[in-house]
Amino acid sequence: MGEEFLGDRKRALEEAFFAKEDQRLRRQLREADEARSRREALAAASGIADDAVLDAVAALGMTGETLAALTLVPLVAVAWADGAIDDREREAVLAAAAEAGVAAPGAARELLGRWLREPPPRELLAAWADYTRAVSAKLDDAGVQALRAELVGRARRVAEASGGFLGLGRKVSDAEEAVLGRLEAAFPG
Repeated sequence: MGEEFLGDRKRALEEAFFAKEDQRLRRQLREADEARSRREALAAASGIADDAVLDAVAALGMTGETLAALTLVPLVAVAWADGAIDDREREAVLAAAAEAGVAAPGAARELLGRWLREPPPRELLAAWADYTRAVSAKLDDAGVQALRAELVGRARRVAEASGGFLGLGRKVSDAEEAVLGRLEAAFPG
């Protein structure tokens, strides 16, 4: 009876071990499938094929739905450059968001709203720069120049939205110029 009990106990322990191992492996497979699905959705929304860039964007919580908000990162970064966003900067960001199609309620608009209430993580600008480099790699020189002019131009308009006093003086602060420089540097050439 003792050997039979030990044999039953051994089988029960083995079954428990393999059940836990199977559960762990299934969880890993499910997580890998979810990561692949997120990557595919981001790739479809952005046209980017670089898994490292897609993973970096996904790690920030971006989805295919919220990718449109990523194009607004330069505006948000410039608006927060001085450590706070004033009403004119907020209005300029919201106007640019509407131009980019991020005016209707949804995940992208919620994300933008959060970025306007509190500074986004520093990694966001780095993810935007990676995204920009990946997109630029798919464009010819004229396309890169047009994209740069559009995105940096919108960001400059946000920087100028609350600058100067009574329309006089410098419209863009040193901190905003530094962010604009980082935005320019994200583009090749």
